Formats: sequence, structure tokens, C-alpha cells
Amino acid sequence: MPEIRFYHLTQSPLEHTLPGLLAKSLDRGWRVIVQGGDEARLVFLDTHLWSFADDSFLPHGLEGEGAAQPIWLTTSESNPNNAGVLMLIDGARAAPERMEAFDLVTLFFDGADQRAVARAREDWKAVTEAGLPAVYWAQENGSWVQKAKSGG
Repeated sequence: MPEIRFYHLTQSPLEHTLPGLLAKSLDRGWRVIVQGGDEARLVFLDTHLWSFADDSFLPHGLEGEGAAQPIWLTTSESNPNNAGVLMLIDGARAAPERMEAFDLVTLFFDGADQRAVARAREDWKAVTEAGLPAVYWAQENGSWVQKAKSGG
């Protein structure tokens, strides 16, 4: 059964948060799908992941460029790199049934965007009603703090 993590971005934008979590995933040997709601934003993130730090390298591919990379950026629901981790960004959503195909699902939402917050609440309700374990994390003083957990 997957764990579903909700990440409430309140202090730093996604482009500052995502690379660190992707690096941790790779350190654990995980393959990752980053599913976004906007192709132009994924193109931006593709460039950003190559240049976010001078001493880091995150092997990744953008949909249409080949799927062998351990991090795959896409707007589709495909899983061509056989990822065990699904990261939903920029309004991308997944039904609980789809989430069950992964070991870990993360949903990022911008705390300054009231529509994103409302969608995250809807997603939390759908996940918990489906009996999946969910954890809600919020940014506080530069770190992540667990705010809620549902049993699943």
C-alpha cells in the first residue's frame, strides 16, 4: 500500500523544493515520475534540474525525449520508466486507484493559491476515504513539519 504525502508549500517555491526531494529519491534508488499540469512549466523544470546547483546532477528526461532516465517529467499518466514514486505538481491529480500502483505518491500545492489549497483538501478527502495512508507536511521555519496523518 502506498503512502500519500501532501506537501504544503508556504515558504519556498516548487523549483527550490523539488530538486532536494528528487535527490533523496535517487539516493534511495527510487525511480520517479514528476507529473505536471502544464507542459511549459515542465520545460522550465527540465532546464532548472540541469542547472539548479553547480555540484549536483539529477538524471532526468522530459516526455518525448526517451524514458530510460530515473526521473521522468510528463503531463501524461504513463509510467515508462517503471517508477515507484509519483510526484504530482502544478495541479496534476491522480485518482486513488492510480496511486495504488506506486510505493509513494507526493502532492505538492502552493499555499498562496486558494484553488490549489481547495484541490488538495479534495484530494486528501478522496485519499483517506479510499483507505490509503496519508501524511500532510507544511513548511515552517525552513523545514518540513508533519501536521496531520491518516491511518489508511
